[in-house]
Parts: sequence; structure tokens; C-alpha cells
Amino acid sequence: MPSCLFYARFAGVLLLMSLLLGCAASPRLNDSTLNNLPQEQLLKEVPFYAQRDYQCGPASLAMVLNAAGVNVEMENLILQVFIPGRKGSVQSEMLATVRRHGMIPFPVEGSLDALLTQLASGQPVVVLQNLALPAWPMWHYAVVIGYDLPTRALTLHSGEISNHEMSLSRFDATWARSERWGFTVLPPGSLPKGIRPFRAIEAISAFESVQGVQAALPSWKALVQAHPDSAMGHFALGNAHYALGEVKKSQQALERAVSLDESLGVAWLNLGLLEQQLDNEMEARQALGRAAALTGPWQAKAQEELNTLSHVN
Repeated sequence: MPSCLFYARFAGVLLLMSLLLGCAASPRLNDSTLNNLPQEQLLKEVPFYAQRDYQCGPASLAMVLNAAGVNVEMENLILQVFIPGRKGSVQSEMLATVRRHGMIPFPVEGSLDALLTQLASGQPVVVLQNLALPAWPMWHYAVVIGYDLPTRALTLHSGEISNHEMSLSRFDATWARSERWGFTVLPPGSLPKGIRPFRAIEAISAFESVQGVQAALPSWKALVQAHPDSAMGHFALGNAHYALGEVKKSQQALERAVSLDESLGVAWLNLGLLEQQLDNEMEARQALGRAAALTGPWQAKAQEELNTLSHVN
């Protein structure tokens, strides 16, 4: 259970941890990061909210949501994510709260290179750190707002300190203990730079389950535009179009999905059912036949529909 560090109480422990972490080896960055990203970045527009006792979760959310254009007060977020009995905010509630405010939390791939890439693209990143030792965790949310490659340092809004500078090595040592967990916040229709298709699909699907298909549709469109070879992306887009009654667009997206991946049985099944609805018997039979020939949870349904077509004839 992540909980937030109360700085005044643990000053001595923090001093000890800073001495220990100061000995950590400097992490290696990819050549592409060093050569292609700006040498420094600072997102000055990200507001700062000082945390109260153990309330770094609501404070971090207020910072990134406000930076993304969502007008929400930190006090309101405390009621949504802070668990007094546990003195902290769980990760799942952090993400769920972002979705409830109409934004999509996208995971950051667990590396410093991915973190720096998001910052270079203008996106602040909420991170979870363990500022103590694995056996004695001291969990803390912060917002990374900048970096300086020549000095190998990051800038964070953290706890009661704005624009706090921390070396890459010290930060990575504390971040690694959360398995380098972090996320960015973007509106529907936008994707973070460099995100892999399956990560984007997970994030958009979770958003759709809260805000509905219409709200998620711009993100599905953005996904297939950014990753035109993603069969699952086109499959998801086809399902969204169908849910909104846009049958022709759904048909086109599903056809694209199976053309990219002929082993995608669930897409063959949905395409077959759609062709049935459009009274395209030959196309329906062909698609359902492909689904029935592929092992998976869709197989029985596809065979059932094929049998129905045969009985009708």
C-alpha cells in the first residue's frame, strides 16, 4: 500500500537514505536518448501543491490534472483517493480517479529513457518511489517535471518541495523499488510518445469502461493512426464503431484487423456476425468459418453461427 512520506517526522531517516543512495551507480541511458532528446527540459507550467500528512497521492494528481487542463481542487481529490486508515493512496485508485475526470492515464515504460522521452514531449510524469529500504518501505508519489542531461539530474515537485533536484542515480534507486511505476495524463485522442500498442489498448479500454465508447472513440482512432499495423487496434476500433451504430465503419475496421492478422479469431467472429447482420451470407460464412477453424474461446460461438446458417438454407 503506497503511503506518503511525512517529511518532518522522518528527517533523520531521510538523511540516512540520502547518504546510502548517494553511493548508487549512475544508470546508463540509451544513445538515442542522449543524442536525440533536448539536453534539458523543465515544464514550468505544472503547478505545485504541497502535500499534507501522507497526501502525496492527491497532491500529485492535482498537479498533473491541472496541468492537463482539468480544473479540480486538491481537497476534492483527497476525498476520492486518500485512505485515512492506511495513510495513503493505492495505485489503482490514482488511475481510476484520472479516468473519472475524463482523462486517460497512460503507463510509462519502466526505464529512465522512457521517462525522459515523456518529459521531452512536454508530459509531466507521476512516479511512485520507495524512499527507504525494501524491507522498510516509505512509499511516496511525486511528479517529475524536468531533467538536465549534462548534470544527470531530474526536477520534481515532491512533498513540500517544488522544483526539487535529484540525481538520476538516486532517483532511479528509489523508483526501481516500485518496479518503476509511473504514468502520464492525456485527453482522449492523444497518445504519449513511444507507447507500445498493447499498452495503449489497455489504457484506452480501461478509460472506455468508465467513460463509455463515445468518449474513447478519438483514442481508438489515434491508436490506429499511430500504429496502422496493429491488428488489435483496428479490432478495438471496429468494436467501438459497432457499439455506436456505425456499421460500415465497423466492417472496414474489422476487415483491416483480419488482413493484418489472419489468426485473430475473435475479429473473424465479429466480422462474421456483422456480415450476417448485413445479409451478406457468403461473407458471413467465410468469416465464421475462419473463426471456427481457430482454437480459442470464440470457436464454439462461430461454429454455432455456422450451423445456424446451414439450417436456414
